[in-house]
Amino acid sequence: MGLRLTPPTKNVFYVSIICIVFAVALYLFGVLGLVTGGFASVAHFAFWSAVLGWFMLTLGVALKGV
Repeated sequence: MGLRLTPPTKNVFYVSIICIVFAVALYLFGVLGLVTGGFASVAHFAFWSAVLGWFMLTLGVALKGV
């Protein structure tokens, strides 16, 4: 039959948006030099935070009806 995609729950959506906003803010703070520890380290955490937010949203869409 195929995978039936449904909208994620509100909680999953909000938490994933928080992760993505955190990632963008962390990246911008690193670019502007407001966070110490080296840009590569900050960009690393920003990337994985964005991946976490995207993964949560993807699971919320794919697994809501399961």
